[in-house]
Amino acid sequence: MADFCKISFPGSDFLPISLECHQSLSEHLTIQNSPVLFGCRTGICGTCLVEVIGDIPPPEADEQEMLETLAPNNPYARLACQVDLITNVEIWRL
Repeated sequence: MADFCKISFPGSDFLPISLECHQSLSEHLTIQNSPVLFGCRTGICGTCLVEVIGDIPPPEADEQEMLETLAPNNPYARLACQVDLITNVEIWRL
């Protein structure tokens, strides 16, 4: 049986959604209709910059480099296309 993670969007009118853990956020958030926009889906354009509140793995080196440019000193900033979803999270648009 698959584990599911709840994604909520505080500060928006979008309803929470549930996805299987480790699923691609960029694929499912586009299908599910969310406040998160996506461009390249590879972590190089910054279109999907969000704040993620929840227990997720830290960014890989390439994502971290992009985050240092787009959202310096924001420990919650992430590129939604790069997040490995392992638990319930809140996603805020930046």
